[in-house]
Amino acid sequence: MSEELKKLEKQVKKTKRLASEQAMELHDLIEDRLPDAYGELLGIAQATYDACKAWDEANQKLIAAQSDAA
Repeated sequence: MSEELKKLEKQVKKTKRLASEQAMELHDLIEDRLPDAYGELLGIAQATYDACKAWDEANQKLIAAQSDAA
């Protein structure tokens, strides 16, 4: 496996972990702190969206690189 593919796989794993952590924060807000903490909802939702988008972009780069390598 090329170094570039290894680097992309590492990036996908990192962004997936960050997206999962952000999703857990959103879940905790929904389950434990709403409706009192509704003021946090937009910020946490946006951060979760951004983290998931970063994972998707990294994953798409990996998929493309794997296709090119095949």
